[in-house]
Amino acid sequence: MPIKAEGKPIVYIVSDSIGDTAEFVVNAVASQFDSGRVELRRESFLTDVERLKEVIKEAAGNKSMIAYTLVLPHLRNLIVSEAQKYDLPIVDVMGPMLEAFSKIISVDPRLEPGLIRRMDEDYFRRIAAVEFAVKHDDGKDPRGFKQADVVLVGVSRTSKTPLSMYLAHRKLKVANLPLVPEVEPPQELFWLPANKVIGLTIDALLLREIRLERLNALGLKARSGYASVERIEEELNYTRKIMRRLGCRVFDVSNKAVEEVAGKILYAVKESERNERR
Repeated sequence: MPIKAEGKPIVYIVSDSIGDTAEFVVNAVASQFDSGRVELRRESFLTDVERLKEVIKEAAGNKSMIAYTLVLPHLRNLIVSEAQKYDLPIVDVMGPMLEAFSKIISVDPRLEPGLIRRMDEDYFRRIAAVEFAVKHDDGKDPRGFKQADVVLVGVSRTSKTPLSMYLAHRKLKVANLPLVPEVEPPQELFWLPANKVIGLTIDALLLREIRLERLNALGLKARSGYASVERIEEELNYTRKIMRRLGCRVFDVSNKAVEEVAGKILYAVKESERNERR
């Protein structure tokens, strides 16, 4: 057995992913013994057999132990067999929990390193997308249009905001802009590639009903020009001109659920991404 060096004890953190889980547990335990009395050395993304053997041999030559989170079976078997050769203390941080789960869940573990990290990344991407949608709702801050995955344009009450939020939960950064005849769209809109913009349109009579319901809910008079057929036709004609100018795709939201329209937008975005990769 190798002669152990004198000095501060070393805890090697070995993982086929980042190793945060093992380090958290080690720090929690070390705090019970005065954390400053041990040195931590982390070996992350370790999937090479020869490198694992080197780490075990190095650890055996020091006053040390290994705490590991390895989900790949051949690496877990290797670290056990190699550690036995050197009488090296090792702690399997994840293995016992995997075995316990297997007894109560009738599904085999996926045994993929880094899954929790990917789940965290998905979560933070979703949060970032929601924050982006809120910040760029209803035409706020057009300077952010170039960072958007897609920009929705259309007249008032064409589900731009609900669609933006739904798509944000699918990790898309979405901005939306209401089109009004009296207001020229920001120049940033016309700088975008056509495939980054989605136009939303709707049947005029249906839109009138939606707007009348909105006015009633707000306690406003139904005679408001906002819900007049003439005004609605004017707005729809104007948006058609803008959309032709943009050369963007246009989806009719008449009598369609948010999920249905969002599905079409997601397909359009993915199709554009595939075309860009070709």
